[in-house]
Amino acid sequence: MKIFVHGVPDTPAMWAPLIEALGLDPAMTHCPALPGFSTPVPEGFDCTKEAYADWLVSEIEAHRPEGGQVDLVGHDWGALLVIRAAWLRPDLVRSWAVANALPEPEYKWHRTARIWQTPVLGEMFMAMTGKNRLAAALTEAGMPEALAREEVSHWTPEMRKAILKLYRSARNAAEEWTQDMDRLPQRGMVFWGDDDPFVPVETAERFTEALGVPLHRHADTGHWSVVEKADQLAEKLRGHWA
Repeated sequence: MKIFVHGVPDTPAMWAPLIEALGLDPAMTHCPALPGFSTPVPEGFDCTKEAYADWLVSEIEAHRPEGGQVDLVGHDWGALLVIRAAWLRPDLVRSWAVANALPEPEYKWHRTARIWQTPVLGEMFMAMTGKNRLAAALTEAGMPEALAREEVSHWTPEMRKAILKLYRSARNAAEEWTQDMDRLPQRGMVFWGDDDPFVPVETAERFTEALGVPLHRHADTGHWSVVEKADQLAEKLRGHWA
């Protein structure tokens, strides 16, 4: 089973170009929506980073082959959650591959993240970010216009609240989620767009060097490298899984 985990402010729709490029049997893929991201937030779910990590572990347990393992792919916050879930339950994970976000001790949150982490200011920023503005930003960052429009159709008050709670729970994630990283399954891969304005490529270089996993960099590609370079990522994933 291949499980694809999206990030912020995305939905499972972002994986459509990659899934198509891979040509996988739909029965062997699972693209869950993070709670609050095009799906309701379950009662009692507090939208913290730990809650989302535990949720992903539950998704893995529910969708892995009987007694088997899964291949995880994550982007942005999905990448952070993939790393965390693989760290929590390495016995469930055959391989992991992530793009354009990593838990890395020296990484400092980007400007928008810091705004979201600030009470009142974050709410004001969210209120000023309408669907048209968000769609334009996604398109400028390399996402096809039709896909950007599909993504922002789910830009709801519930999603915005979930994002604020998630980011505010993760102020110290660089320290809290980077302990004993040798627990991760050895079969890992990192895919990166060099022009990412949110997470510099140096973050990926430090992480992959420390863990000894391959880093596949792409110049003239930004944060949504998994969409911009779907064909290239598909090729790398086939080799990675083989």
